[in-house]
Amino acid sequence: MNAVVRSSKFFIGGKWVEPHGREVAEVRSPADHSLIGRAALGDAVDADRAVAAARNLFPIWSQSSIDERLAVLRRMRKGFDEAAPAIEEHLIREIGLTRMVAQGQSMMCRAHFDSMLEILPEYPFTLSMSGGFEIVREPVGVVVAITSWNAPVNQMLCKAVPAIAAGCPVIVKPSEHAPLCGILLAEAMAGADLPPGLFNLVNGRGADCGQRLAEHPHVDMISITGSVAGGAAVAEAAAPTIKRVHQELGGKGPNILLPDADFETVVPRSVLGAMMVGGQVCAAPTRLIVPAERFEEVARLAVAAAEQIVVGSPDEPATTYGPLMNEVQFVRVNRMIEQALADGQPLLTGGPGRPDHLSTGFYVRPTIFGPVAPDADIATQEIFGPVLCILTYRDIDEAVEIANATDFGLAAYVQSADPVMARAVAGRLRAGYVTINFPAWTAAAPFGGYKRSGNGRQYGVWGLEEFLETKTIIAS
Repeated sequence: MNAVVRSSKFFIGGKWVEPHGREVAEVRSPADHSLIGRAALGDAVDADRAVAAARNLFPIWSQSSIDERLAVLRRMRKGFDEAAPAIEEHLIREIGLTRMVAQGQSMMCRAHFDSMLEILPEYPFTLSMSGGFEIVREPVGVVVAITSWNAPVNQMLCKAVPAIAAGCPVIVKPSEHAPLCGILLAEAMAGADLPPGLFNLVNGRGADCGQRLAEHPHVDMISITGSVAGGAAVAEAAAPTIKRVHQELGGKGPNILLPDADFETVVPRSVLGAMMVGGQVCAAPTRLIVPAERFEEVARLAVAAAEQIVVGSPDEPATTYGPLMNEVQFVRVNRMIEQALADGQPLLTGGPGRPDHLSTGFYVRPTIFGPVAPDADIATQEIFGPVLCILTYRDIDEAVEIANATDFGLAAYVQSADPVMARAVAGRLRAGYVTINFPAWTAAAPFGGYKRSGNGRQYGVWGLEEFLETKTIIAS
């Protein structure tokens, strides 16, 4: 799949339409900078057209039966299944994901469909209460899904699937840095025989198209995955119309190793978890918090694990992670590494610049610092690159204090052989998603953050309820 992809239209109201906006963006491979596609970027007029299409359908779709919604979701899933191989190939080219990660994101997409197909028939949209009143759960209205570039298709579907299940038409606006993956998804949805206006896609910049969608008086809810700055901008634009804003933003995941953990196993897993997708995961365990007296052991294990990481072309089977997604990220991550060195943070392995065997592409070395001061910039700011900080603690109270000493609160991790102690520590962490001993991912568990990591939850029944209003009906 090496042809140049051209996306000159948007999917609005069940049709492919010419954009009003005249800007065309070139999309280049982060691995070798070759041209892989061109995409039209829409403007406020295109946003208005998409909102009108969704708003026209809302009175009909909001009253649709559960069987109608299930049938639509099944057709959507079938369309996705047929398109998944092509989407995966494109994720490798456009985002720089490895094949394993691209296939993993397809697995997550399918899980969102399967989860909602299981939940929807049993969900109590109407409850008769003992006090003589009724509780009715109704669709919130027209939903806009704004997604980032690191897991674009998964993010589109983890929002669109529950919103549609709830009775809401959806407008998807992908990141302007990854505009082509959404077009491939829209092509799959175009063949799924959906009600016109149920799934709409427009590409555009956040400051133009995204701004208009966020402020639009006929949009009832925004669900955004992105940076803290992006989430704040959307919330500010949405504030005058008092629309609901759901935000899944950044993270600085603490990973506490309790003294009884199997360090030989969990340290390498922790390093790999921090480095997967080149560290471009908001939930990555990027702060490894370990007993002070065992720092040397942890450092030895961590460096050895980093040295086993293969950085290279994302389409090579042996590659652990490929390039960072774009030049802005590449420059920013390298600057943060250089600043950490200038600040005197001890470098254990890696450092700025590309790995020696790579002369082009946005590749960054797997980099580990330690022991890092808890208040250092690299220990408090989200880097979104393959950079791991090792911090040390003297007792459990200090470990928890270090873990919580951040503006973020998305994901946190605990490693221990003692389930009771691990659960007690997990309960003290100020994060919305805490895992113990690296369990398998599930689409049934809610995902979202505290503090500047956002609000609201995605996945499972909690993801469905984000798109529902609560109505009380009392009769005399």
